[in-house]
Amino acid sequence: MTGSPMTGVALTIGNFDGVHCGHQALIRRVVELARANRWRSGAVTFDPHPTKVLAPGRAPKLLMTLAERTLVMGHYGIQEVFPIPFTPQLSALSPEQFVAEILIRQLNAKAVVVGDNFRFGNKQAGDVKMLTELGKRYGFLTEVVGAVTVRGHVASSSAVRNLLAEGEVSQACRLLNRPYELQGKVASGHGIGSKQTVPTLNMDTAAEVLPAMGVYITSTVLPGQAEALASITNIGMRPTFNGDRLTIETYLLDPFSGQPEALAVRFHRRVRAERKFASVEELKKQILLDAGRAQTYWRRRRGAVR
Repeated sequence: MTGSPMTGVALTIGNFDGVHCGHQALIRRVVELARANRWRSGAVTFDPHPTKVLAPGRAPKLLMTLAERTLVMGHYGIQEVFPIPFTPQLSALSPEQFVAEILIRQLNAKAVVVGDNFRFGNKQAGDVKMLTELGKRYGFLTEVVGAVTVRGHVASSSAVRNLLAEGEVSQACRLLNRPYELQGKVASGHGIGSKQTVPTLNMDTAAEVLPAMGVYITSTVLPGQAEALASITNIGMRPTFNGDRLTIETYLLDPFSGQPEALAVRFHRRVRAERKFASVEELKKQILLDAGRAQTYWRRRRGAVR
């Protein structure tokens, strides 16, 4: 979905990791301005994350890849995503150079929508006041959107990461306005589940951020399936079997056929912490109890698995 701005573009600028509610507020305003003025709607993002270039030791683990960000921003109405390679040379641009070179010469910006804490240019010398002044000078509208708060949490990428690290996936859902999702290939397991407990799909993912170890109510999308399937997912070390590596195992509660090569798992609610059971029989009994809680969860939501 990347491309050229053509006749003019309304833009928002940022890393957009997670594309959370705060990002969505920026996107909504960009889309409104673009439609009202017959511009394209666009988003400028940076790849890699600026901190990975400027201070690698402090770089955050990312919630999404560039491709995932692009796809989700498109879902919310962004027509063009402009991924700017973040380099030391780019970071050396003054705020006015960034505006003149990137926003005007390269992108033909007609409007720029940013958050109230937006900083740009060398050593983050530019702020929203400077951007507004530069907009008047270079002929584009500047709008500032305030922070979005959901149930006492300010929507931010770091807040989402922190909630996931604590296993609070339902609160992360609220900040994201959708479930947190892991994508990956189906990996071969130890074959124990299908023989002794329940059959599971084991995920091999390159995701940088995982929810805390434990058991979760999830929904799973398989290739070729139009609807998500109800599921439960365990992230952990499989202590009952003396596991020595982290695994992501998903038990599908809805029927399916075939052996999928890939899957996407969406996390809705944490059920419990992972623990070691005295026997495989006790573990299987607990898995079936967890599955029952998940079925109750979906019945209360009138079966609206998503």
